[in-house]
Amino acid sequence: MLIIGEKINGTRKLVNKAVLERDADHIRHLAISQVEAGADALDINAGTMPDREPEDMVWLINTVQEAVDKPLCLDSANPAALLAGISATRQTPMINSISLEEHRIRETLPLVARCGCRVLALALDGHTIPSTCEGRMAIVRRLFEETRKAGVPDENMYVDPLVMTVGTDSEACCTTLATARAILAEFPKAHLTAGLSNVSFGLPARTLLNRAFMTLAIEAGLDSAIMDPTDRGLMETMYATNAVLGRDAFCAQYSRAFRAGKIGPKLEERKTDKNKPTKAATAPVPASC
Repeated sequence: MLIIGEKINGTRKLVNKAVLERDADHIRHLAISQVEAGADALDINAGTMPDREPEDMVWLINTVQEAVDKPLCLDSANPAALLAGISATRQTPMINSISLEEHRIRETLPLVARCGCRVLALALDGHTIPSTCEGRMAIVRRLFEETRKAGVPDENMYVDPLVMTVGTDSEACCTTLATARAILAEFPKAHLTAGLSNVSFGLPARTLLNRAFMTLAIEAGLDSAIMDPTDRGLMETMYATNAVLGRDAFCAQYSRAFRAGKIGPKLEERKTDKNKPTKAATAPVPASC
Protein backbone atom coordinates (compact mmCIF):
# COMPACT_ATOMS: atom_id res chain seq x y z
CA MET A 1 0.00 0.00 0.00
CA LEU A 2 1.32 3.43 -0.97
CA ILE A 3 1.40 5.74 2.05
CA ILE A 4 1.58 9.43 1.11
CA GLY A 5 2.55 11.59 4.09
CA GLU A 6 0.20 14.55 4.45
CA LYS A 7 2.01 16.85 6.89
CA ILE A 8 3.98 19.21 4.59
CA ASN A 9 0.97 21.31 3.75
CA GLY A 10 0.94 25.10 3.75
CA THR A 11 -2.66 25.18 4.96
CA ARG A 12 -1.24 24.13 8.34
CA LYS A 13 -0.27 27.15 10.40
CA LEU A 14 3.23 26.03 11.38
CA VAL A 15 4.07 24.83 7.87
CA ASN A 16 2.89 28.12 6.38
CA LYS A 17 5.09 29.99 8.85
CA ALA A 18 8.05 27.77 7.97
CA VAL A 19 7.56 28.38 4.24
CA LEU A 20 7.29 32.14 4.59
CA GLU A 21 10.29 32.34 6.94
CA ARG A 22 12.30 29.70 5.07
CA ASP A 23 12.61 27.54 8.18
CA ALA A 24 14.27 24.56 6.54
CA ASP A 25 14.81 22.70 9.82
CA HIS A 26 11.06 22.47 10.46
CA ILE A 27 10.35 21.14 6.96
CA ARG A 28 13.22 18.65 7.11
CA HIS A 29 11.93 17.38 10.46
CA LEU A 30 8.46 16.81 8.99
CA ALA A 31 9.96 14.96 6.02
CA ILE A 32 12.27 12.73 8.06
CA SER A 33 9.71 11.90 10.75
CA GLN A 34 7.13 10.83 8.17
CA VAL A 35 9.58 8.66 6.24
CA GLU A 36 10.87 7.04 9.43
CA ALA A 37 7.25 6.26 10.37
CA GLY A 38 6.65 4.49 7.06
CA ALA A 39 5.71 7.04 4.38
CA ASP A 40 6.47 5.88 0.83
CA ALA A 41 5.94 9.35 -0.67
CA LEU A 42 5.38 12.87 0.64
CA ASP A 43 2.66 15.32 -0.34
CA ILE A 44 4.08 18.81 -0.91
CA ASN A 45 1.71 21.78 -0.72
CA ALA A 46 3.11 25.31 -0.44
CA GLY A 47 -0.31 26.82 0.15
CA THR A 48 0.83 30.36 -0.65
CA MET A 49 -0.49 33.03 -3.02
CA PRO A 50 -0.37 32.10 -6.73
CA ASP A 51 2.25 34.71 -7.63
CA ARG A 52 4.80 33.30 -5.19
CA GLU A 53 3.70 29.66 -5.08
CA PRO A 54 6.09 28.41 -7.81
CA GLU A 55 9.11 29.74 -5.91
CA ASP A 56 7.80 28.37 -2.61
CA MET A 57 7.06 24.98 -4.16
CA VAL A 58 10.62 24.71 -5.50
CA TRP A 59 12.06 25.73 -2.10
CA LEU A 60 9.97 23.07 -0.36
CA ILE A 61 10.98 20.39 -2.86
CA ASN A 62 14.68 21.21 -2.58
CA THR A 63 14.49 21.27 1.20
CA VAL A 64 12.71 17.92 1.38
CA GLN A 65 15.03 16.28 -1.16
CA GLU A 66 18.02 17.33 0.93
CA ALA A 67 16.57 15.34 3.83
CA VAL A 68 14.96 12.23 2.29
CA ASP A 69 15.03 10.22 -0.91
CA LYS A 70 11.36 9.53 -1.56
CA PRO A 71 8.97 10.32 -4.42
CA LEU A 72 6.97 13.51 -3.99
CA CYS A 73 3.32 14.28 -4.64
CA LEU A 74 2.90 17.88 -5.80
CA ASP A 75 -0.29 19.32 -4.39
CA SER A 76 -1.52 22.46 -6.16
CA ALA A 77 -4.21 23.79 -8.46
CA ASN A 78 -1.68 26.25 -9.91
CA PRO A 79 -0.17 24.96 -13.19
CA ALA A 80 2.83 27.31 -12.85
CA ALA A 81 3.63 25.87 -9.42
CA LEU A 82 3.24 22.32 -10.72
CA LEU A 83 5.49 22.96 -13.71
CA ALA A 84 8.18 24.54 -11.51
CA GLY A 85 7.85 21.64 -9.08
CA ILE A 86 8.11 18.96 -11.75
CA SER A 87 11.31 20.59 -13.00
CA ALA A 88 12.80 20.54 -9.49
CA THR A 89 12.05 16.92 -8.55
CA ARG A 90 14.68 14.21 -8.86
CA GLN A 91 12.07 11.50 -9.42
CA THR A 92 8.96 11.81 -11.57
CA PRO A 93 6.38 13.12 -9.08
CA MET A 94 2.73 12.35 -8.54
CA ILE A 95 0.30 15.20 -9.13
CA ASN A 96 -2.45 16.08 -6.67
CA SER A 97 -4.86 16.42 -8.40
CA ILE A 98 -7.16 16.45 -11.40
CA SER A 99 -10.95 16.45 -11.56
CA LEU A 100 -13.59 17.36 -14.13
CA GLU A 101 -13.20 21.04 -13.24
CA GLU A 102 -12.54 22.80 -16.53
CA HIS A 103 -9.27 24.48 -15.54
CA ARG A 104 -7.82 21.19 -14.26
CA ILE A 105 -8.65 19.38 -17.50
CA ARG A 106 -7.37 22.26 -19.58
CA GLU A 107 -4.20 23.10 -17.61
CA THR A 108 -3.20 20.29 -15.26
CA LEU A 109 -4.04 17.19 -17.31
CA PRO A 110 -1.66 18.12 -20.19
CA LEU A 111 1.20 18.43 -17.65
CA VAL A 112 0.38 15.01 -16.24
CA ALA A 113 0.33 13.43 -19.69
CA ARG A 114 3.45 15.17 -20.98
CA CYS A 115 5.58 14.35 -17.93
CA GLY A 116 4.31 10.80 -17.42
CA CYS A 117 3.18 11.49 -13.86
CA ARG A 118 0.93 9.38 -11.72
CA VAL A 119 -2.06 11.47 -10.73
CA LEU A 120 -4.71 11.65 -8.04
CA ALA A 121 -8.12 11.95 -9.69
CA LEU A 122 -11.09 13.24 -7.70
CA ALA A 123 -14.70 12.29 -8.42
CA LEU A 124 -15.59 15.97 -8.69
CA ASP A 125 -16.99 18.11 -11.47
CA GLY A 126 -16.58 21.51 -9.84
CA HIS A 127 -20.23 21.91 -8.93
CA THR A 128 -21.48 19.64 -6.18
CA ILE A 129 -20.19 16.47 -4.56
CA PRO A 130 -22.56 13.67 -5.62
CA SER A 131 -24.14 11.98 -2.62
CA THR A 132 -24.57 8.63 -4.39
CA CYS A 133 -22.27 6.03 -5.89
CA GLU A 134 -24.05 6.41 -9.23
CA GLY A 135 -23.44 10.16 -9.30
CA ARG A 136 -19.75 9.77 -8.53
CA MET A 137 -19.29 6.99 -11.08
CA ALA A 138 -20.77 9.19 -13.80
CA ILE A 139 -17.96 11.68 -13.09
CA VAL A 140 -15.30 8.97 -12.88
CA ARG A 141 -16.28 7.61 -16.29
CA ARG A 142 -15.99 11.06 -17.84
CA LEU A 143 -12.61 11.53 -16.15
CA PHE A 144 -11.28 8.34 -17.69
CA GLU A 145 -12.52 9.48 -21.10
CA GLU A 146 -10.42 12.63 -20.70
CA THR A 147 -7.31 10.94 -19.32
CA ARG A 148 -7.34 8.20 -21.92
CA LYS A 149 -7.77 10.80 -24.66
CA ALA A 150 -4.74 12.65 -23.22
CA GLY A 151 -2.68 9.44 -23.18
CA VAL A 152 -2.56 8.84 -19.43
CA PRO A 153 -2.52 5.06 -18.79
CA ASP A 154 -5.14 3.73 -16.39
CA GLU A 155 -2.42 2.37 -14.09
CA ASN A 156 -1.21 5.95 -13.48
CA MET A 157 -4.64 6.92 -12.13
CA TYR A 158 -5.15 7.03 -8.36
CA VAL A 159 -8.87 7.65 -8.07
CA ASP A 160 -10.31 9.23 -4.94
CA PRO A 161 -13.95 8.12 -4.47
CA LEU A 162 -14.28 11.03 -1.99
CA VAL A 163 -14.32 10.53 1.76
CA MET A 164 -16.84 12.67 3.63
CA THR A 165 -17.39 12.96 7.35
CA VAL A 166 -19.84 10.55 8.97
CA GLY A 167 -20.54 13.35 11.45
CA THR A 168 -22.91 15.00 8.98
CA ASP A 169 -23.91 12.01 6.82
CA SER A 170 -24.28 8.58 8.39
CA GLU A 171 -24.12 6.96 4.93
CA ALA A 172 -20.96 8.79 3.85
CA CYS A 173 -18.61 5.88 4.48
CA CYS A 174 -20.92 3.36 2.79
CA THR A 175 -21.16 5.58 -0.31
CA THR A 176 -17.37 5.88 -0.51
CA LEU A 177 -16.85 2.14 -0.19
CA ALA A 178 -19.51 1.36 -2.80
CA THR A 179 -17.88 3.84 -5.18
CA ALA A 180 -14.44 2.31 -4.55
CA ARG A 181 -15.68 -1.16 -5.48
CA ALA A 182 -17.46 0.16 -8.56
CA ILE A 183 -14.33 1.95 -9.77
CA LEU A 184 -12.20 -1.20 -9.58
CA ALA A 185 -14.91 -3.30 -11.21
CA GLU A 186 -15.02 -0.95 -14.20
CA PHE A 187 -11.38 0.20 -14.30
CA PRO A 188 -9.37 -2.73 -12.89
CA LYS A 189 -5.93 -1.29 -13.74
CA ALA A 190 -6.57 1.89 -11.77
CA HIS A 191 -5.59 2.49 -8.16
CA LEU A 192 -7.66 3.82 -5.30
CA THR A 193 -6.60 6.55 -2.92
CA ALA A 194 -8.26 8.64 -0.23
CA GLY A 195 -7.80 11.37 2.34
CA LEU A 196 -8.55 9.01 5.21
CA SER A 197 -8.98 11.50 8.03
CA ASN A 198 -11.89 13.26 6.28
CA VAL A 199 -14.19 10.51 7.56
CA SER A 200 -13.82 11.69 11.16
CA PHE A 201 -13.85 15.46 10.68
CA GLY A 202 -15.64 17.26 13.50
CA LEU A 203 -15.84 14.21 15.76
CA PRO A 204 -14.02 13.24 18.98
CA ALA A 205 -11.38 10.48 19.20
CA ARG A 206 -10.87 10.79 15.45
CA THR A 207 -8.16 8.17 15.16
CA LEU A 208 -10.63 5.42 16.19
CA LEU A 209 -12.90 6.26 13.26
CA ASN A 210 -9.94 6.60 10.92
CA ARG A 211 -8.72 3.13 11.84
CA ALA A 212 -12.14 1.53 11.39
CA PHE A 213 -12.58 3.20 8.01
CA MET A 214 -9.09 2.23 6.87
CA THR A 215 -9.81 -1.47 7.47
CA LEU A 216 -13.03 -1.31 5.47
CA ALA A 217 -11.43 0.74 2.69
CA ILE A 218 -8.51 -1.65 2.25
CA GLU A 219 -10.97 -4.53 1.98
CA ALA A 220 -12.79 -2.53 -0.72
CA GLY A 221 -9.54 -2.18 -2.70
CA LEU A 222 -7.81 0.93 -1.35
CA ASP A 223 -4.10 0.63 -2.18
CA SER A 224 -2.99 4.19 -1.46
CA ALA A 225 -3.80 6.86 1.09
CA ILE A 226 -2.90 10.43 1.96
CA MET A 227 -2.53 10.21 5.72
CA ASP A 228 -0.44 10.93 8.78
CA PRO A 229 2.11 8.09 8.94
CA THR A 230 3.18 9.21 12.42
CA ASP A 231 -0.24 8.06 13.70
CA ARG A 232 1.07 4.77 15.06
CA GLY A 233 -2.35 3.22 15.59
CA LEU A 234 -3.34 3.96 11.99
CA MET A 235 -0.16 2.40 10.64
CA GLU A 236 -0.63 -0.67 12.84
CA THR A 237 -4.15 -1.03 11.47
CA MET A 238 -2.87 -0.82 7.90
CA TYR A 239 -0.19 -3.50 8.36
CA ALA A 240 -2.56 -5.81 10.25
CA THR A 241 -5.39 -5.41 7.74
CA ASN A 242 -3.16 -6.15 4.76
CA ALA A 243 -1.86 -9.24 6.56
CA VAL A 244 -5.25 -10.74 7.41
CA LEU A 245 -6.64 -9.99 3.94
CA GLY A 246 -3.81 -11.90 2.29
CA ARG A 247 -2.30 -8.80 0.72
CA ASP A 248 1.01 -9.25 2.51
CA ALA A 249 2.61 -12.51 1.41
CA PHE A 250 3.56 -14.58 4.46
CA CYS A 251 3.04 -11.41 6.56
CA ALA A 252 6.48 -10.21 5.43
CA GLN A 253 5.73 -6.47 5.62
CA TYR A 254 3.96 -6.93 8.95
CA SER A 255 6.94 -8.79 10.38
CA ARG A 256 9.48 -6.26 9.07
CA ALA A 257 7.47 -3.41 10.55
CA PHE A 258 7.41 -5.19 13.91
CA ARG A 259 11.15 -5.84 13.88
CA ALA A 260 11.73 -2.17 13.02
CA GLY A 261 9.59 -1.07 15.95
CA LYS A 262 6.96 0.58 13.74
CA ILE A 263 4.15 -1.56 15.14
CA GLY A 264 3.63 -3.22 18.48
CA PRO A 265 5.76 -2.12 21.45
CA LYS A 266 8.44 0.41 20.52
CA LEU A 267 12.00 -0.91 20.44
CA GLU A 268 13.01 0.99 23.57
CA GLU A 269 10.01 -0.46 25.41
CA ARG A 270 11.03 -3.99 24.42
CA LYS A 271 14.55 -3.41 25.72
CA THR A 272 13.16 -2.12 29.00
CA ASP A 273 10.89 -5.14 29.35
CA LYS A 274 13.82 -7.51 28.77
CA ASN A 275 15.79 -5.85 31.56
CA LYS A 276 12.97 -6.12 34.10
CA PRO A 277 13.48 -8.90 36.64
CA THR A 278 10.95 -11.68 36.43
CA LYS A 279 8.69 -12.61 39.33
CA ALA A 280 10.56 -15.88 39.75
CA ALA A 281 13.87 -14.05 40.07
CA THR A 282 12.60 -11.63 42.74
CA ALA A 283 10.49 -14.05 44.78
CA PRO A 284 11.95 -15.16 48.13
CA VAL A 285 13.62 -18.55 48.09
CA PRO A 286 11.61 -20.99 50.21
CA ALA A 287 13.40 -22.60 53.13
CA SER A 288 14.57 -26.12 52.45
CA CYS A 289 12.72 -28.98 54.19
